[in-house]
Amino acid sequence: MTWHYQSAAVLTDALRQGKVSSSELLEACIQRMQRFNPAINAVVVTDEERARRRAAEADAALARGEIWGPLHGLPMTVKETFELAGLPTTAGAPVYREHVSTNNASAVQRLLDAGAVIFGKTNVPLFAGDLQSYNSIYGQTSNPWNTERTCGGSSGGAAAALATGITPLELGSDIGGSIRTPAAFCGVAGHKPSYGLISKRGHVPGAPGSLSQSDISVAGPMARTVDDLELALDLLVGPEPDQGLAWRLELPPPRHRDLADFRVAAWLDDPACPVDAETVSLLTDLCGRLQREGARVDMQARPTGVSLEESHDIYYSLLTATMGAGLPGPMFDKMAEKARNLPTEDLSYEARFARGGTQSHAQWLRTHERRLQLGRAWAAFFQDVDVVLAPVTHVPAFPHDHSSPQYHRQLTVNGESGPYMNILVWAGLAGVVYLPSTVVPVARNADGLPIGVQIIGPYLEDRTTLAFAREVERLAGGFVPPPDYD
Repeated sequence: MTWHYQSAAVLTDALRQGKVSSSELLEACIQRMQRFNPAINAVVVTDEERARRRAAEADAALARGEIWGPLHGLPMTVKETFELAGLPTTAGAPVYREHVSTNNASAVQRLLDAGAVIFGKTNVPLFAGDLQSYNSIYGQTSNPWNTERTCGGSSGGAAAALATGITPLELGSDIGGSIRTPAAFCGVAGHKPSYGLISKRGHVPGAPGSLSQSDISVAGPMARTVDDLELALDLLVGPEPDQGLAWRLELPPPRHRDLADFRVAAWLDDPACPVDAETVSLLTDLCGRLQREGARVDMQARPTGVSLEESHDIYYSLLTATMGAGLPGPMFDKMAEKARNLPTEDLSYEARFARGGTQSHAQWLRTHERRLQLGRAWAAFFQDVDVVLAPVTHVPAFPHDHSSPQYHRQLTVNGESGPYMNILVWAGLAGVVYLPSTVVPVARNADGLPIGVQIIGPYLEDRTTLAFAREVERLAGGFVPPPDYD
């Protein structure tokens, strides 16, 4: 039996039943990596010998009747930005080129405690700050569906490794679509959890050793099936040890399990950020199929008082505040001076980044209040709706573009050129108000590129978006390997 495209759930069951050993699975992953990684450059840090020792220990433990946890002996990779003791964690930044982690990120430790065997780390952009994955340390990661195009970012190496069968499970992070965009571009599944469910401690950026939790940013699972997303989510959620003294986490069950019981709003396009027409058509077709299966789909329903334009305005201000906080002092001061001298009518992304990245705490608090009001409108909307379907991005996977600065780049949508940074708009819809969002593949366009759908749900009701995603996966067929990788 070939194992490379089996789900993590199938593999862990096979391990426990003795159908395959951890050492055998690890060697299969390493061989797969050696065969396919050179063309896409997804895995950029390897830890093969230590992984071999751990796999052998997992096999010996199982022979004694010991099971470490739900992932006992499962080989996997994690995003390079997560600290893993003994390995470099650079976030693709030359300033951290020599940094070798001495501790495990909290989320990585949870995976290890569950029995995972981590054999490598996957590529990211500089400081995990782009929707493409390339940097001067490890180079460029390409999309296995078309290597002339990006795999997405910042968890791009993770998505490419999943799509090519190198790994069955991944740990990603997301502040601007960094789980969701690569999942959509590479035809895999990803879950951006409700904010705060999974610890980000030990993620770079911030700086190595940081204890604070960045606004909006989350850690979350990536996989090829929804079942695997939920398997990993259950292992990853929970408080830091110093918080666990006082509180426990118990996610509510999904609102429904049968497709016919779901109330669905479809927000598939918007003048504030027009979406590629073919993508809209494919998502509209999906809505038709959902309706024929009994789901109640409303193509016009929107949260009262919520516009995509205002949502993005709030999101981008808060996002840039988080990014600005990590700038070195001289760079921050230079940007602050630039922001002071900008004309008020300049609403370019360059100007908005300068203002947002250097805003005062008082300004941040005022924008945060706007965010809370926005969240209340969403909560009211979810009294009548269970999930919202939306595009992941306004474009499918696009050709590599490493020109700098990012805010000078352009993307063409429906024949019209527009700002590259608009790629954040649809991701920010859920991110700014801390909502869970699950992405699964639903179709391929005329160029053969995967198209995913973003399933947004109520705050802390992650199991509802996962349950609905499981039905979409069943209806649309789920993951399909890229050509030449089966």
